[in-house]
Amino acid sequence: MTIRSPPATADIRVAISTASPLASSKQLSWYLLREPEDLDPEAAAVVARVLQDPEAAKVVDLGRRFCRIVRSRSHPPPSGRSDVEAFDEWLGDAQNCGVRIVENFAASIGQDGDAVRSALTLPWSSGQAEGQITRLKLLKRAMYGRANLDLLRRRFLVAA
Repeated sequence: MTIRSPPATADIRVAISTASPLASSKQLSWYLLREPEDLDPEAAAVVARVLQDPEAAKVVDLGRRFCRIVRSRSHPPPSGRSDVEAFDEWLGDAQNCGVRIVENFAASIGQDGDAVRSALTLPWSSGQAEGQITRLKLLKRAMYGRANLDLLRRRFLVAA
């Protein structure tokens, strides 16, 4: 019976140092949603490795298409199709893609389909109202539920 000697530690160090570092989840999501031509070579290599998985490639394609639809709101789409048509096509593809989490996301967006279509076509934004609602909720939370409407109104107006 022959006993093998363990590999030299120098071999292990070389293998570890030559391996490419893994991207964090935040970096990876940023890489995957950007357009391929906007990536640096290192990020493009990471994305290429991820896209080797067919399911991941499908999810990345759907994610990029959704981002393009939302971002193209301020720019006319190059394909000549309206954003609403592109959204409806994306929604159908996402609901039938075979990836459960994407299908659930698409189903929840589909429930608010009219609101999404309005957001893609109308020039108005609800950002100001949403910000005021968030500020009101923060004030209410800071008072630990002890505020009646009069006190909450005064605090809200003073904070403005």
